[in-house]
Amino acid sequence: MSGMVDTSTPKPVDTLSFEDALAELETIVKKLEAGQGRLDQAVSDYDRGAQLRRRCEQLLAEAEQKVQAIVDGAAGPSLRDAG
Repeated sequence: MSGMVDTSTPKPVDTLSFEDALAELETIVKKLEAGQGRLDQAVSDYDRGAQLRRRCEQLLAEAEQKVQAIVDGAAGPSLRDAG
């Protein structure tokens, strides 16, 4: 089922990986842009999309912090400085 988003019972947003959240968000955006479905469903989809966007932003921020810690650690004191 690779590359497909299961929309039958959406998983809680806070359990999704970045890739899964982004894939579902892209599906929702395409559906909304196409004007498919009823208004109440579009509002529900928009709400889910907003939650997914926040999840993606959260995961990106966490990844950015990890990378920054690695960069800061690599730029920190070396063994040569200890002597």
